[in-house]
Amino acid sequence: MKHIPVLINAIMRELGDIRGQRVLDATFGAGGYTRAFLDAGASVVAFDRDPNVVADADAIKSEFGSRFRFIAKPFSAMRELNEKFDAIVFDLGISSMQIDIPTRGFSFRADAPLDMRMSGAGPTAADLIANATVADLAKILRDYGDVARANVLARAIINAKPQTTFELKNLIYNPRDVAPVFQALRIAVNDEMGELRRALSVAPEMLNPGGKCLVVTFHSIEDRIVKNTFRDLTTVPGNPLIPVAADAQYKLIRAITPDENETEQNPRSRSAHLRGVQKSY
Repeated sequence: MKHIPVLINAIMRELGDIRGQRVLDATFGAGGYTRAFLDAGASVVAFDRDPNVVADADAIKSEFGSRFRFIAKPFSAMRELNEKFDAIVFDLGISSMQIDIPTRGFSFRADAPLDMRMSGAGPTAADLIANATVADLAKILRDYGDVARANVLARAIINAKPQTTFELKNLIYNPRDVAPVFQALRIAVNDEMGELRRALSVAPEMLNPGGKCLVVTFHSIEDRIVKNTFRDLTTVPGNPLIPVAADAQYKLIRAITPDENETEQNPRSRSAHLRGVQKSY
């Protein structure tokens, strides 16, 4: 399945004329956002920890030359850059490309090693299960999958120590919990929430005055992290009952969700939220 960039039209409208500007694409993926920014005349620095995207990045580099730079690291590594940008954009979660490669273990629709690593390095999902306590795994299932009876399921999973996606799937007695369990393990294996918090702690500071940080979320927890971070940035200390935004360094951008046309063309976009802030000075 071709990867369709979610909310790309809304993002381009929000950014406006970006000719000659510098954009950081924090989640390169299949390069959909990056290509749109380059086609609009911007220069782009892109991050991605997935080694499978390097070929796509090389193809874009050969087309756009010095206007594009790819960094094969997780997006929290943006803190290592001593650079400023006119826009920083995140498209969080998993990409359709990662799901569509069965051997990577993200999908429960094909039997494969229980891997789930976006970078291909570090402990796999099977390793996480083998080394977790029941309490640890239950917390992961509750926090990242909202799984009912998480303790019971965590104990069953740890006792069985599944090594493949089907072995794990067959342990989940409620079919409605299969997708949430796989999602929860993927988030934990890749420390997705930690990555997000680390990146958001530095991204707004990396903006030029007038620059915008835009984030597309798909999961309620990551959306809450973004929402709370941006709320804190756009208010100033004072009476907590009367938050003041007028003097804040950042201004909140109205949240956007996909319209009916986009959700019909791209079902993946249904749970998406676009949130952002603009740096005033």
